[in-house]
Amino acid sequence: MTGDNPARGPSGRRDAWREKREAAIRRQPSVLRGDVLYLQHLTVSFDGFKALDDLTLHVDPGELLCVIGPNGAGKTTMMDVVTGKTRPDEGTVWFGNEINLLALSEPEIVQVGIGRKFQKPTVFDFLTVFENLELALAGEKAFWHTVFARLRPRQRERIDEVLETTGLASQRDGQAGTLAHGQKQWLEIGMLLMQDPKLLLVDEPVAGMTPQETERTGELLLSLAGQHSVVVVEHDMEFVRAIANRVAVLHEGRVLAEGNMDAVQGDPRVIEVYLGA
Repeated sequence: MTGDNPARGPSGRRDAWREKREAAIRRQPSVLRGDVLYLQHLTVSFDGFKALDDLTLHVDPGELLCVIGPNGAGKTTMMDVVTGKTRPDEGTVWFGNEINLLALSEPEIVQVGIGRKFQKPTVFDFLTVFENLELALAGEKAFWHTVFARLRPRQRERIDEVLETTGLASQRDGQAGTLAHGQKQWLEIGMLLMQDPKLLLVDEPVAGMTPQETERTGELLLSLAGQHSVVVVEHDMEFVRAIANRVAVLHEGRVLAEGNMDAVQGDPRVIEVYLGA
């Protein structure tokens, strides 16, 4: 990832982001074999309140989809259903053409290739960056087994690859607790990548970040699209415009509008319930 360039004006930044988005789209599989994720007619009620109300949404292979909407729109509940934390009252959730996610437990959903990053980073502050990634390796999850196990060459190579991808190679031997806020977010994304997920769910990745950290986070997510499908829930509209090819707007538990950012921002319904607030 590259850092912020103070000499680059607003138009230059927009052009750079557009080039990165187009590159991510080109990395998507040339032959799409159905949706990676397909949510159909999902309804979730809590004490009579419908957090999701007949929600239908899909994610394509290699796509970077941004989901926006006001507080209470159902964004978190949607991710909770996909990851098995919440069971819907009605509806279906399919991962690919054959995997019914509603029939799986939370650990089984992780094993089939779905990773979730929460807004607040959860890394092991007392371990080094390298050790955090080592613990996140797919396979044996027992802490002491991992600590005393000897890494195979390919596993070391994979950790090195993720360190480069996340821009943390120079921090590999430093304690995670000393990292800046943005770096901790990148480390947690790296920990998910160690499990080689097909789908990444990322919740408000740039909350509390500096402009420089925000730009680097956008570059990171765009670099992952194509190799992975990525769903980003975010409130920062400038950031969403920078990275998203398709945007879905949730309101009162269902999709209010979807399309590119220009179409969504120009939709009178979206302006009324969200952007105009």
